[in-house]
Amino acid sequence: MTVQLSHYDVIRSPVITEKSTIAAEQNKVVFNVAKSATKPQIKAAVEALFKVKVEKVNTLIRMGKVKRFKGFVGKQDDVKKAIVTLAEGHRIDVTTGL
Repeated sequence: MTVQLSHYDVIRSPVITEKSTIAAEQNKVVFNVAKSATKPQIKAAVEALFKVKVEKVNTLIRMGKVKRFKGFVGKQDDVKKAIVTLAEGHRIDVTTGL
């Protein structure tokens, strides 16, 4: 059973790290996305929200880490990321927001 997500539910937030900034030089943008989002849904959401042409979408799931804070053990949530490759001539400036 597939749940229909809105474009704003599919894309949670941009990932702004040193590695994603380097990927931006190759016309790639990294987003945190919903765990249930598929590649076609991610492509449609990015194209609709940012008015750009998407060539390719790669996804990965980073499993949550076990962390300790003042003797208490906790676990971070799993995070699904999407690396979106944009067509030549299209750009997204994630630092300005939507």
